[in-house]
Amino acid sequence: MAGAAMPVGVVAAAAAAAGAYLRIVEAPDAVLTRGAGSALALAEAFCGQRLIGRVCEDVIGVGRDWQRLVQMPVSAIAGLTGLPAAGEPFVLPVGANAVDIDAGGVGWVRVTAPGGASRVAVSYTAGLAADWTALPEPVAQGVVLLAAHLFEHREGSAEPPAAVAALWRPYRRMRL
Repeated sequence: MAGAAMPVGVVAAAAAAAGAYLRIVEAPDAVLTRGAGSALALAEAFCGQRLIGRVCEDVIGVGRDWQRLVQMPVSAIAGLTGLPAAGEPFVLPVGANAVDIDAGGVGWVRVTAPGGASRVAVSYTAGLAADWTALPEPVAQGVVLLAAHLFEHREGSAEPPAAVAALWRPYRRMRL
């Protein structure tokens, strides 16, 4: 599984929101920006889903069974590329596969006619929101609180606020 890093603009917006929360009037410094990036990464890890939509790619084996994509919530499955053991990758024709996104935002892929491919690269977009402003308020507030906490307690001596987990918990996806 591979995917793009958190967009720089999203990290900057989160740092600016944390700076406003801390009543810092000048632009956020590198420490606050790193804290915002860490808070966003921790929010994604805690919630078990991509918060900000971005392109992902999973490489799966060929087979007639449905295979689940790693990241969620999936908003679009762009295409499948056949990866042969030897030779150049090729785009799988539409009739050679089936794709589905279920009501929970889980993406599913089934390769029905792999041709010469031994594996398939699936390109898709996954994320809860398009950008920082579209994030649900509790998720964004938890990121701001954690980024502010990381900034104020750079030495790492204090526990993060319990409110952060409480704000994120409704958006947590567990895989069993």
